[in-house]
Amino acid sequence: MAAVTAKQVLWYIPNQIGYMRVLTAVGSLFLMSKHPKWTTLIYGVSCLLDALDGTMARKYNQTSGFGAVLDMVTDRSTTSSLICFLCVLYPSWAPLFQLLVSLDLSSHYMHMYATLSSGGASHKKIEKEQWLLNLYYSRRSVLFTICAFNELFYLGLYLYGFPQLAHFQVLGLGSVHIGGFIALVCLPGYVFKQIANIVQLNRAAMMLATKDAQDASARQRMQ
Repeated sequence: MAAVTAKQVLWYIPNQIGYMRVLTAVGSLFLMSKHPKWTTLIYGVSCLLDALDGTMARKYNQTSGFGAVLDMVTDRSTTSSLICFLCVLYPSWAPLFQLLVSLDLSSHYMHMYATLSSGGASHKKIEKEQWLLNLYYSRRSVLFTICAFNELFYLGLYLYGFPQLAHFQVLGLGSVHIGGFIALVCLPGYVFKQIANIVQLNRAAMMLATKDAQDASARQRMQ
């Protein structure tokens, strides 16, 4: 059997889906300021493809380190890009959005780095004692739902910045903007995601500090 080449890995089916995610996400950026409906559609396609690449990787046995990193980088980049535009729509809330971007990026980077530094095979392998992260990463249905709520919450805030879009009547609430309604419905899942980011950041910091302490102790014993 011939050896697998780097070029073949780059063109694995899930990685091709990843490239489509990048292209659709980039396309949405150029539409974001003036075409909210098209932006929502194209950005939504990019997010939906995120659920497909993992399925294809398992179906065709084409999992790869490159694919895992491509998936995470694309996730963080697309969400951060949307939040950047929210800073334009809601300048007074920019400091909060900046903190949320920083939390998202730092928690995922530190988590992956800590996992690799500790010899772990995947950042999604979480011990049961970390019940919240274990629930989040070990059950695909939970992971998909929470990530969908997170993206839809930001999309709802984005749409809310365009007053000309549809309003409808909601019992007890009166006239509600479609974007505000989406954000409100997705708020619980969004809050869960931010808490998971904080827990993930703390876990990664403890993993790195524990390894540093072990290395320091080993050096002391050798002196």
